[in-house]
Amino acid sequence: MTSTPTAEPEAGPLPIAALLGAMVSIQIGATFAKGLFPLVGAQGTTALRLVVGALILAAVLRPWRVRPSRAVWPWLLAYGVTLAAMNLMFYAALTTIPLGIAVALEFSGPLLVATFSSRRGVDFAWVALAVAGIVLLSPFVHSRQALDPTGVMLALAAGGCWALYIIIAQKAGPELGGLTTAYGMAIAAVLSLPFGVAEAGPALVAPSILASALVVGLFSSALPLWLEMLALTRMSARLYGTLTCLEPALGALAGFLFLHEILGGLQLAGIAAVVAAAFGAAVTTKPPVPSPE
Repeated sequence: MTSTPTAEPEAGPLPIAALLGAMVSIQIGATFAKGLFPLVGAQGTTALRLVVGALILAAVLRPWRVRPSRAVWPWLLAYGVTLAAMNLMFYAALTTIPLGIAVALEFSGPLLVATFSSRRGVDFAWVALAVAGIVLLSPFVHSRQALDPTGVMLALAAGGCWALYIIIAQKAGPELGGLTTAYGMAIAAVLSLPFGVAEAGPALVAPSILASALVVGLFSSALPLWLEMLALTRMSARLYGTLTCLEPALGALAGFLFLHEILGGLQLAGIAAVVAAAFGAAVTTKPPVPSPE
């Protein structure tokens, strides 16, 4: 996800289906990415995902048509650094904790940015509910499946990077618009590649690995980007924000269906609390924040 709608058009079934399809595609891409971990590791998978995503965006958007000014380059570099760090930490978290939990924990970043942009008491109530959900997902709460503390911390750190990404995107985005994503993804790809090479080495360019990387890039970048652009011009900001609150639940469902990840009752309650907090924030605050996926 790269932008937010600016108008308030009426949404029919097509844009709703497109946005739901984009979110499902992102989670499917994450399940394919997790399948690459035994072959090239989390860092190798991150590098492949960002490189393929950057190539797809370059082919579609052709960012070289517009050269960034000297003033915007520091923000573009910060944008790319944040994007690389977020992906590296999120994929590292997936090596030890289930997909749905990682998505819910990461979602805390944009949720906090959205709610703290308003100073009303109800917004702090949503923050409190999200914090309660995160506590239920913490490794210190007894549950059916104990969580790795390192994985939890990495997912929360990825959420912090997502929050920074949102703030930096507001500085980097006005000059280049949608091309900001293409430049940022290219920078992130270059920064992540040494980590991937260090972990996976020549395996990164094996034909079978590259084929899988194309699938990850398609489902994680190209397809959801196209579907979301279709949706964003045809639905209100409020509906957009409400629907994107389903992402942690979709992550849990994708993990269950494709990765056979079974969650305990407290963990499901934690995900539900994060979803409810995000839903409440979406319907009571300003338009939603952009997602980097």
